[in-house]
Amino acid sequence: MLQGTHGQDGPLAGVRVADFSRVLAGPYATMMLADFGADVIKIESPQGDDTRQWLPPVDAQGESTYFGSVNRNKRAIVCDLATPAGLAAARRLAETADVVVENFRPGVLDRFGLGFDAVARANPGVVYCSITGFGGGAGARLPGYDLLVQAVGGLMSVTGAPDGAPSKVGVALVDVLAGLNALSGILLALRARDAARSAAGAASPTGERVEVDLMGTLLSALTNQAAGTLATGRPPARMGNAHPSIAPYELFAGQDRPLVLAVGNDRQFRTLVRLLGAPELAADPRFEGNTARVRHRAELKTLLERLLRAQPAAEWVGTLTDAGVPAGLVNTIDEALAFAAALGLAPVVEVSGSRQVANPIHLAGRPAAYRLPPPRLGEHDGAGWLRPDTVPPDTVLLTPFR
Repeated sequence: MLQGTHGQDGPLAGVRVADFSRVLAGPYATMMLADFGADVIKIESPQGDDTRQWLPPVDAQGESTYFGSVNRNKRAIVCDLATPAGLAAARRLAETADVVVENFRPGVLDRFGLGFDAVARANPGVVYCSITGFGGGAGARLPGYDLLVQAVGGLMSVTGAPDGAPSKVGVALVDVLAGLNALSGILLALRARDAARSAAGAASPTGERVEVDLMGTLLSALTNQAAGTLATGRPPARMGNAHPSIAPYELFAGQDRPLVLAVGNDRQFRTLVRLLGAPELAADPRFEGNTARVRHRAELKTLLERLLRAQPAAEWVGTLTDAGVPAGLVNTIDEALAFAAALGLAPVVEVSGSRQVANPIHLAGRPAAYRLPPPRLGEHDGAGWLRPDTVPPDTVLLTPFR
């Protein structure tokens, strides 16, 4: 397990982010920025991010693990937008930041003078990222909850057993994907801003606006399923763990536990059936070529499971993996973390006693840095950094990151 590291030499060092976002998509994006050196200021209401109260489970300090999962490396301050002092502090932070991130309903921050137009007038070079559920048009009134988007966006229609009810994915996947799209959009906008400044030799005259919505994120992520629907006019049905275009590519029952086979070509299939002791299946007309195997998927699964029950699943996985046939156990999350660690992937980091999943992006010589644990509500209000009721309007409210 990696220990938390310090230092401000990351590729985003010197970039300040005013983070008005809550819950998951926005905080995930800003944590990714913070891991690579950005100075992220998490701005919360007096009640705090909703996820602070989403518990159990809790960490060793009794704090919500949901909140902690997407808020490391940030400083946290409270700005009550209902008060003149809190609103002034929030505006000053937005107007001095390189990046502003928010996921309020469209129009909410405009009422406080914190929308894109107002902030860009005062801060011409700002990159302003808005994350919504369904965009700023007719969908602006709809609440952007991951479960709702999974339902209306089609994901639940292709998730679950064929004879069962539609099912959501086991994590808020659309929120996470939207966070990654926001991260990409922010980095693109920073690149465009820097290029404009380099060409003009001065500050970019206008801000860059990035807009990401959960609905569009999901539709894009449906990839082959959406493409098939557009090409044929027929939406796919739920297939459980099976794949609409590849076989055998699903969950199989082993002797003692389930395992997955992900056979993507004929060579792998021939190796699979040879190792299972039934090489003749490769020449069976029902299974010659992927198209035939897809057509006769159910028959093939029955035959393969009969063979797989001869040995424990882990033994099959070892044998098949050594021979180049993609196979794996269905791990629990603790088993998955242990598996990644055994592969040398260093999946867990420790930050001031808080265990976290490591950033999955690896830059040679410029790794993610783990400086601060998830902050307590208003943890960085003090120390003389933030006194919006007393500081002159041209004073930067926060000291540089230490």
